[in-house]
Amino acid sequence: MPWQEVDTVSLRVEFVRLAQMGGLGMVELCRRYQISRKTGYKWLERVRRGGQEALRDRSRRPQHSPRRTAAQVEAQLVALRREHPAWGPRKLRWVLGSGDQAELPAVSTVAAILRRHGLIDEKEAAKHSAFVRFEHPAPNELWQMDFMGDFAVASGRCYTLTALDDHSRFNLVLAACGQQTTETVQRRLIDTFRRYGLPLRMTMDNGPPWGNGYDRHDLTPLSVWLMRLGIRVSHSRPYHPQTQGKDERFHRTLQAEALAGRHFSDLGQVQQCLDGWRSVYNGVRPHESLHMQVPQQCYRPSARSYPECLPPLEYGPEDTVRKVQAGGWLSFRGRALRVPKALKGQPVALRATGCDGTYEVYFGPHRVAGFDLRTAVRP
Repeated sequence: MPWQEVDTVSLRVEFVRLAQMGGLGMVELCRRYQISRKTGYKWLERVRRGGQEALRDRSRRPQHSPRRTAAQVEAQLVALRREHPAWGPRKLRWVLGSGDQAELPAVSTVAAILRRHGLIDEKEAAKHSAFVRFEHPAPNELWQMDFMGDFAVASGRCYTLTALDDHSRFNLVLAACGQQTTETVQRRLIDTFRRYGLPLRMTMDNGPPWGNGYDRHDLTPLSVWLMRLGIRVSHSRPYHPQTQGKDERFHRTLQAEALAGRHFSDLGQVQQCLDGWRSVYNGVRPHESLHMQVPQQCYRPSARSYPECLPPLEYGPEDTVRKVQAGGWLSFRGRALRVPKALKGQPVALRATGCDGTYEVYFGPHRVAGFDLRTAVRP
């Protein structure tokens, strides 16, 4: 069975949850996870009979006793906090009760227990306050993608590539990379698209490899590739990281819960750490913004499958089609017009707007430029 060895259990859990959520047929879901339908139904049946515990290759000792005294509850809270030092009282209480909070102390009492054991830094706690964020109404309407600030490993530098679903906060990409290049990002995204399908839109900042400095309207080879897949591409406003707020917050959580104070020998060791933490983040760690659900409970894979072979671009009979030349130049009605140079070699369509002498340029369904022939330069 071709599961990744390092992440077998978490992949089984993720597969079962996505299968239970619906949205994709079992044949398609099994294809994306590279397993047979027989294997997929086997894991579903095991969960039905024995819950998620049955997905493990060996049994685990029970973590909860049927009856607890107040001292036992306190000890468990302290242990859980030490295991997850960045989790607050609400998350600890929720996870400890597995959603049933009737027999547990109040959140304020949990906070008091943590303070009594010296497990709350009051200065650090004062920095965090509730923040209301806009979110898209359904999964895969928007993915946020970015590189986290790089850090040193014994063998060089690590650049952590992340992608987050805006609606569910489900982490789609978490990769330790040795460089920030188009090829690196594209390779990771192809693996992700094959598993989770294509989003409607992706947003990134303005830096390479997905942006050209602070020109939000320019294109790069990576953004052209995404547009060719039918994905709308947008960029954050310069000096406004709030546009990428969820992914920025994800980076802060990742740093606090997985990377802070740790030293790594190479990228492989970093990736092993990231894989383990991703399983906790997506499937264990509750989110207050999700009403204490975990991201896997709110995410469904996209019905838009990744096309291994892209179909040719098709334009309407009223369109004038031109092939973009080097430097982004094309010729139209005796004028030299320029579009983003990343479109070199691609066919684009020029469409009249209805206003005399003005045209819009489209790459597939995406508008990439507009021109007024009355002011355009003759070659």
